[in-house]
This record gives sequence, structure tokens and C-alpha cells, in this order.
Amino acid sequence: MIKYILNKMLISMQKKYDYDVTYMQDVLSADLSAFFKYLKFQSMADYRGGLPAAPLYAAKLRAILWDDCGPCTQLLVNMALEAGVPATQVSAIINKDLAALPDELAQIVEFTDLVLAHNPGADDIRPHIRSKWGDKGLIAIAFSISSCRVYPALKYTLGHGKACSRVVVNEQTLTPTDKNSAVTG
Repeated sequence: MIKYILNKMLISMQKKYDYDVTYMQDVLSADLSAFFKYLKFQSMADYRGGLPAAPLYAAKLRAILWDDCGPCTQLLVNMALEAGVPATQVSAIINKDLAALPDELAQIVEFTDLVLAHNPGADDIRPHIRSKWGDKGLIAIAFSISSCRVYPALKYTLGHGKACSRVVVNEQTLTPTDKNSAVTG
């Protein structure tokens, strides 16, 4: 019965976001205990630390682009828009168009890319992020970056990885090209 209810929850998510939840259904079907571990991980991924949606999704979107250029990215785009992040900002984050972003978001985009590249230049930006949002905000950004990398790894490991695809932000179609940029199409 519990698997039935959890599967209904997954189907609801699939319908709401037009997102393939088969990999989660496979985990649920194979091992209920593993699925509960997955749900516990969600609490880390959802931690906000008092941050508004835009900085959180700036980190999440840049992080997901390092490991995915399709369905997971589209899911986060849809969630960012649903959370009220303006489409122009979402597009600028994906395209890494720092000039089109407010300074605080441009810093997070740059910081996220530097962190993921293990570039010590992140050390120069971290104090600015900490002064703007405090330790809780920095932790939320760290959790956002870290957690977004789990989903593509999980999907690809289980055989559900997808090839790159276009990402739609409202009416604009973007094609993520690599971890440092995207192009409009």
C-alpha cells in the first residue's frame, strides 16, 4: 500500500512538471528502504537557509548544467519559474550572461562554476556571498550545488540518462552546450 501511495506521488510530479520519473519508480519498486533514503536526501536538496528563490536556482541551474543538459535541467527551469524567478534571469543563468544578471546572482553563477571546477578563484567570491546571505545562505548554496549533481549521476547509473536536449524557458529555447555556456536557438 505504501508503494502505491508513493508511486501516486511520483506520477503527480511527472504530470506537474512533464518529467520522467521512471528512475525513481524503479528505485521504489526494487527497494522501499532505498527509496526512503532517497526521500531523506530530498530534505538536504530542499534546504533554503533563508535565501530567496533566485540565488538558490542560480546555483542549482549552474550545477545541473555540469552533469546534465536535458531533462533535469528542464525540471529545474520549470521549478525556478514556478518559484517566481523571472524568465530573463533563468535564461541569463543558463547562458552565463553575467551582464544580464543582478550582481548578487552573477556572483553566484560565477562562484558555482568556480566551485565545480575546483578553481581557487571561488575563495575570492565566497566572502561576498557570506556577507550578503550569511553562513546559512552559503550552506544553502553548497547544498544546492552538491545535491544537483546527485540526480544525473543516479539516473545515468541506473540507465536512465538522456542525451542532451533543448531547454525551454517560457517561449525561448536554449541549447546548453557545455558547463560554461549555452546558446539560444
